[in-house]
Amino acid sequence: MKIFGACTSPVLAALALALIFSPSSTRAQNASEVSRPSGKPSGNGENGKKLFVKYGCYECHGREGQGSVMTGPRLGPNPIPFEVFAPYVRRPTREMPPFTAKVVSDQDLADIYAFLQSRPHPPATSPLLK
Repeated sequence: MKIFGACTSPVLAALALALIFSPSSTRAQNASEVSRPSGKPSGNGENGKKLFVKYGCYECHGREGQGSVMTGPRLGPNPIPFEVFAPYVRRPTREMPPFTAKVVSDQDLADIYAFLQSRPHPPATSPLLK
């Protein structure tokens, strides 16, 4: 009986985790609905560049949003979707400080996002360097 009980415990735990984190679960849907802002406001990339410096984003993510292994991840070009970006900036899960709406307005956040979208792609590398 001990062997049977030991085998079912991890199986049940895995099943419970799968149900909790499945995208079709009501809990996951409710959490995602709460954290998503209602649409992406249009942003001004030129103003976003100034705000990126003003709020100190460049200190960890670099002046072009290129990121660094030592300080912060790459943000541009091709940033993550705004629906994910905005909630993360408001409530980060790692070492980044939170930038609440009292600190960075929704429009300022949209401008910063527009700046990150406007960053040029780095030049192609030689196949020898890959």
